Amino acid sequence: MIKHRHFIIHKPWGVISQFVNPAKRKKKLLGDLYDFPEKTMAIGRLDVPSEGLLLLTTDGKVSAEIRSHKYEKEYYVQVDGVVTNDAIEQLKTGVEIGFNGKKYTTKPGKAAMIKDPNFPLRSQKIRDERHGPTSWLSIIIKEGKFRQVRKMTAAVGLPTLRLVRVRIGAIELGNLEVGGVLEVDKLV
Repeated sequence: MIKHRHFIIHKPWGVISQFVNPAKRKKKLLGDLYDFPEKTMAIGRLDVPSEGLLLLTTDGKVSAEIRSHKYEKEYYVQVDGVVTNDAIEQLKTGVEIGFNGKKYTTKPGKAAMIKDPNFPLRSQKIRDERHGPTSWLSIIIKEGKFRQVRKMTAAVGLPTLRLVRVRIGAIELGNLEVGGVLEVDKLV
């Protein structure tokens, strides 16, 4: 019987969520963070400017299970501007975004204002208060379209400045340091 391996990582800003760089750009890949075994795959993705919780496994069945719409994915999002109750309600009920060249209305989720989570500074400066106020949101969704959370905040007039995934299902990012890798016995 094959013994599969599973990992929880804190993907840093600027890292590509894959092991091969198709564009051959000089960006860091997941394999630069740790010596993963052959056939390790990322479960879902975080785009290059996004940070936070990423799960990896050598088990395709586990990957398919977690990518299903059964599991909540929670993001802490720093946005440009002051969040209104109207924007929160729109994010909860679903907003229209573009996906694959078509209009798509996101499924209902959860959204709330949160205090600044005081994440470690990232290697790329975001901006400072001279450019106006920023706010932090918690957004929880079960789907995961390409750049969905960024498109959702933009649709309500609050462009994303920083996006950190903090939870998938019951697995939390917790205090895992940026770039940290934790091998675990199971993910589900």
